[in-house]
Amino acid sequence: MAGLSFDGWLPARIYRDAGQWWVDWCWFGATPLHQPFFRDAVDDALRLPFNQAFRRQTPLSALGQWQAQSPGLAPSAFILHASRCGSTLISQMLARLDDHIVVSEPPSLDTLLRADLPDGERHAAISGLLSAYGQRRRGIEQRLVIKLDAWNIGEWPLLRACFPDTPWLFVYRDPLEIAVSHLRRPGMHMVPGMLGDCVLDDDLPFEGREDFIARRLGRLLEAGGTHCRDGGGLALNYSELPEAMGGRLGRFFGLADEQRRQALAATAQHSKQLSQAFIPDGEDKRREASALLQSRVQHFARAPYEALEQHRKSQLSGFLR
Repeated sequence: MAGLSFDGWLPARIYRDAGQWWVDWCWFGATPLHQPFFRDAVDDALRLPFNQAFRRQTPLSALGQWQAQSPGLAPSAFILHASRCGSTLISQMLARLDDHIVVSEPPSLDTLLRADLPDGERHAAISGLLSAYGQRRRGIEQRLVIKLDAWNIGEWPLLRACFPDTPWLFVYRDPLEIAVSHLRRPGMHMVPGMLGDCVLDDDLPFEGREDFIARRLGRLLEAGGTHCRDGGGLALNYSELPEAMGGRLGRFFGLADEQRRQALAATAQHSKQLSQAFIPDGEDKRREASALLQSRVQHFARAPYEALEQHRKSQLSGFLR
């Protein structure tokens, strides 16, 4: 690493091969991360002739060495979420701000959080990874916001131990609306066997997709609520978006008035399909829900959702005082 510059490079992938952990790097130069997901930004960067001609690969320990040589921004906020609930809308609003680096669901962070690594080595690797993402590649960046994968609610205590003072929020919405979205197009954590062991498992047999999705969703909301109550996270319902960015959400991120206006301008676009306008779809999803899905969600997910709502309302009461 001595004398080797990583300016403009970001970790694209972390993997294990023959017992050794490796980092694949991708050159971004000064290009900001404006895509809805970090993997989309990597795909775009890999189309550059430079990245097609040159590959940079290092041992995992290089993350710590690069951090010591060129410390990046420490995370200013973490976004946790129940999936399909507006977290991408929030990250895309923040990505419009020139002084923000927003890294949305980076696969390398998920890999480290769920890797079989000693605690000290994992802590150092995570710190080094986020320092690499927090490099001031344009020279104007002031804040680093990281959005996790939904299932990382299970690994949140590990990440919290690395960054105990970093503010965080948990975004969620009516569980029936989330469940309908996953029936249409399931995420990894809503497909049996795709994700591997995680906190969403209950190790019980299930009867159909509706049963599986509702049970996993209930456990996700329960974990989110527990962490919010015990760990001081901000509970935010999809129903508050996007207007909350002009109020308590903007205050949470420490945004000035002009930054809040800039962030709100992003709501003219759909957060995941940038060529489309953003339109709230909760009512359509509730109409689409079958009687079976409604009963499964009511049984497994409604109580943890209502507990989250109670906690959120207590936070809102404190915000308004």
